[in-house]
Amino acid sequence: MFIVHHLEDSRSQRVLWLLEEMGLEYEVRRYARDPATKLAPPELRAIHPLGKSPILQDGDAVIAETGAIMEHLMDLRPQAGLRPPPGTEERRRFTYWMHYAEGSAMTPLLLKLIFGELPRRSPGLVRPVVKGISKAVLGNFVDPQIKTHADFWEAELGRSDWFAGDHFTAADVMMSFPLEAAASRGDMGGRPRVRDFLKRIHARPTYVRALERGGPYAYA
Repeated sequence: MFIVHHLEDSRSQRVLWLLEEMGLEYEVRRYARDPATKLAPPELRAIHPLGKSPILQDGDAVIAETGAIMEHLMDLRPQAGLRPPPGTEERRRFTYWMHYAEGSAMTPLLLKLIFGELPRRSPGLVRPVVKGISKAVLGNFVDPQIKTHADFWEAELGRSDWFAGDHFTAADVMMSFPLEAAASRGDMGGRPRVRDFLKRIHARPTYVRALERGGPYAYA
């Protein structure tokens, strides 16, 4: 039995979804965010020094980072068919999207979240200055970067229905969070292929079951 240490409204939802896709049994241990800071609770540090979610326990092994957890699960169950065969174009694309999702894609989205929150969390006297700086950073750097990435997603989904080719893979699970996060912040206008991708994954029974197990999910 796998144990998933799952933080509400977080990227760890993808691990639950992958486990459902693979038909594996697992236990969910849920953690709530601090209502003021929105950060994970200190209890997670007892599981892993960084106190971040997701964390997967597989017997004595404690595995952190979404991509590492997914690779571990796919190594255990290669027959699930969620990773293309080595040496193929599909495998090359698969590997790229698995790394891109938490690397290049999430950086501008996190910056948008941080700079969007800065004015609200600043002391009243400096709030107008912070608001001006945040607006400038978002408008001149962050939002153009997100647009570039969103245009990239739209173009790539024009090559095939799924990110690694014609078949659904774990790369689509990995890419779900950046697309959901961007769409929830209104950055998907005029990109029908991205919207269709989100509709397809949200309609999968495995996705629905993972939501039922994981609880609230607001693409935080």
